[in-house]
Amino acid sequence: MVKKFIAEALGTLILVLFGCGAAVLMGDEIGMMGVSLAFGLAIIAAAYSLGAISGANLNPAVSLGALFAGRMGMKECLLYIIAQIAGATAGA
Repeated sequence: MVKKFIAEALGTLILVLFGCGAAVLMGDEIGMMGVSLAFGLAIIAAAYSLGAISGANLNPAVSLGALFAGRMGMKECLLYIIAQIAGATAGA
């Protein structure tokens, strides 16, 4: 169970670090296309590497959607959201 939350935090860290990092540090040089590619490649890398462990939600909105769809319990959803916030904070 702990593996899921570590994977979710790590995946969100990857997304924020590479996606937002590209936008903030290199946005003027790489433009909108480069920032879009950075976000897309970060999502793909996280989904392929960690998706089998946690489902690669990587976003509290996706976790809430899974909760409302009945695919996740309330406790698991809250733990996912906490892991995602921790991963995003570490990535920032």
